Formats: sequence, C-alpha cells, structure tokens
Amino acid sequence: MASIIFQKAGWSLQITRTSRNFAVTFTTALPRRSHHRTIASEASNSLRSSRGNLFRRRTQHDTSLAYSRFKNVFQAQHARAATTATAQNDPGQQPLPASDRIQRATEEAINTEDLTAGLSDKPIVLDGQSRQVDWTRSFHGLSTEAFSKEAAEALLAPIGLDDIEVKPDGIVYLPEIKYRRILNKAFGPGGWGLAPRGETIVTAKAVTREYALVALGRLVSVARGEQDYFSPEGIPTAVEGCKSNALMRCCKDLGVASELWDPRFIRKFIAEYAKEVWVEHQQTQKRRKIWMRKDDQIRYPFKLYTPPSQGSTRQNNSKY
Repeated sequence: MASIIFQKAGWSLQITRTSRNFAVTFTTALPRRSHHRTIASEASNSLRSSRGNLFRRRTQHDTSLAYSRFKNVFQAQHARAATTATAQNDPGQQPLPASDRIQRATEEAINTEDLTAGLSDKPIVLDGQSRQVDWTRSFHGLSTEAFSKEAAEALLAPIGLDDIEVKPDGIVYLPEIKYRRILNKAFGPGGWGLAPRGETIVTAKAVTREYALVALGRLVSVARGEQDYFSPEGIPTAVEGCKSNALMRCCKDLGVASELWDPRFIRKFIAEYAKEVWVEHQQTQKRRKIWMRKDDQIRYPFKLYTPPSQGSTRQNNSKY
C-alpha cells in the first residue's frame, strides 16, 4: 500500500493506492469572511461568490496536479519493483526500457481482477464441423438405452446407514465424496464426468453454475449447483462446492441415494439415529440446540450444555 499527502493553506489531499483500488480523501476549508469592514449586501454577495469561484478553480487545479504527481510516483515504484524482480529471476536478461516498464506496471495494476465481478470462465463453444460433442448445449445420448445391469445395481444399491450425516439444523445428507465413489463403482474412474454448460455466476453472497453429468459418452442429467460464501477470498472454495452440489443434484436422476429425498425415510432415520442436544459455544458462550447422530460426539467449538431443570427454574423465578 502506498500513500501520499499534499497540504496547502486551505486544503489537504491524501491518496492511498492498494492492490485493487484508489482511496482519495480531500479536506477543504472555505475562506473566512472579513469582519472589519461593512459592505453593501449585493456587493458582499458578489465578492464572496467571486472569491469562492477562484478558490474552487485553484483547488481543482491543485488536486489534478497532486493526482498526476502521485500517479507518476506510483508508476515509478512499480517500474523499479519490476526491474528488481526481472534481475533476480534472470540476471542475464536485459531490462525493459523505462517507458515499457511503467506501461506494463500500470496495466497490471489496472487489470487486477476482482472475483466478485465474475470469473469469465465461459465454456468453449465448438464449431459445427467439430467431431466432438458440444456438451454446453448438446443432449447427445439422453435416454437412448438403459445402462448395464451391473451399473444399475451399483447406482440403485441402498446406502449404508453409517454413511448418512446430520447437519446441525436436522437435514440429513450424504457427503459428496461418496457420490463420486458410487459413480466410480458403476462406470469406472474416467467413465463419467461433469461438463459445465454455462459461465460461473457470482452474486453478492453465492456462486452458481450449471453442469451436465456425462456417463460413458452419454448425457445423463443437467442441474445447477450453488454455494454460499462469506468473503471474496472464499470464492474459489465456493466454486468447488458449487460443482459438488450440482453433482449431488444430477445423481438424483440416476437414483443414487434416493432415500434421502423420501420424507418417510428421513423421519424414521431422525427418530432412530439422531438426537437434539443443547450446546454452548466455547468462545462466545452462546447456547442453542443442534441435531447430531446418536453415535457422534460434539466437536469444537461447541461443548455440551446442561440447562437447569424446570423445577429449579421455577424456584429461582419465585424469588423475584
């Protein structure tokens, strides 16, 4: 981060440059009106107006001059940094001229990408003469024939009760890695894949993209994945989670883990294998109820909290 401050009698300008943007802070004070002489109302207004216009013109000129100086200094710093990096990486390479180094450093600073504006990862669209299938818009092989008996048995096999997980809000789910294991067992590693059918869309809080599940050269299903994120640094991880979410949704059409979409199975599993407990956050001391498997343990940052019994609570309340 670079920062430069310019000050004069009536104003001050602070310009800060980061890796992504400029931050400009401008402070000014209007010239004070003299109290030692009395001027007619119209003449006084005209005089103040002319003084204000003159002050604004001078301020605009000084501000543009200060910004120009700061830009030159920033470009020079980037040019020196680029020259040093080039000399360290390849001592035998001739350094670029000063004008080229300044232009390259300026372009790199301006073209710094912000992931919140989108990833620009639109899939490659094949031309009509290509022999490959364009999975961005093709439905090649959809419902042409059933898969083999061995593949169908692997896809439709009941999921193990030990593989099902429970989220704190009570939602049951199958980890995404186990969907991949089922597909590898049915089609073999390399016999299936996810093909993006559109560009990644980055909103203020989530990432979404449409994928196509292709197995043995045939389109099986199309679904859109989504994943929330909390800071721009978490967008790459959210993109991977979006892909896994799309895979889970595509596997519904193959019957993989179909029990987890059956309300009766969910209610029975929650009643037999899940429980709701009180926990306390070890850092914030906030208490709440969460769902978990009966054979699972409470993990950090939570710990088990035992609320007071109703009888003791009533006795304590009767004292007040």
